[in-house]
Amino acid sequence: MTALSPEAWTAIALSFRIAAVSTLVSLPVAIAVAFALSRGTFRGRTLVEGLVQLPLVLPPVVTGYVLLLLFGRRGPIGGFLESAFGVVLAFRWTGAVLAAAVMAFPLMVRAIRLSMEAVDVRLERAAGTLGAGPLATFALVTLPLSLPGILVGATLAFAKALGEFGATITFVSNIPGETRTIAAAIYTATQTPDGDGEAMALTLVAVLIGLSALVVSEWIARRAPGGGR
Repeated sequence: MTALSPEAWTAIALSFRIAAVSTLVSLPVAIAVAFALSRGTFRGRTLVEGLVQLPLVLPPVVTGYVLLLLFGRRGPIGGFLESAFGVVLAFRWTGAVLAAAVMAFPLMVRAIRLSMEAVDVRLERAAGTLGAGPLATFALVTLPLSLPGILVGATLAFAKALGEFGATITFVSNIPGETRTIAAAIYTATQTPDGDGEAMALTLVAVLIGLSALVVSEWIARRAPGGGR
């Protein structure tokens, strides 16, 4: 098998960095959204559910283009971030973090929501009768009992972020050392004469990472209460 070039190792390291940051940043938001959808009854709930799941059904290129329109330097949100805070996302690795987080968000929310829905609400009510407020009940009852689902969701989101391509290349392009992730490096290798060897080596790396993430998430799910251990 062809040895990986320094550029390929840089792409692998960058992919891990982007996946880790996107997972950590989106996890609190995913927990809040999953809790709202699993317990809340509010107007517009169906619309919120649709917006959360939308990246799963949209072509990734469309998602990336929408991100470019909104968070690009001339976009309403991107222009505000640059003028107010000097933050630029388009064509930066931080933009790749945003693209990866958006694409992985539905998987994370789904896993956490299923776990929260499996929590016996009588335990939450019992905590309430003992004097615990809503925040304490969530922190001391709901969140710990949902931990397996949270870990599964985070693992799946991390794996999805590692392999993200369509939205990322549309929003932040394919810049070596800045936004060239594993998927973009594979694409570049396939477009390069004699690049098949490196493309195959990177593909094997991507498969190993994805398979490892699925095995870990399945192990966590089976170890969870009621998970078929």
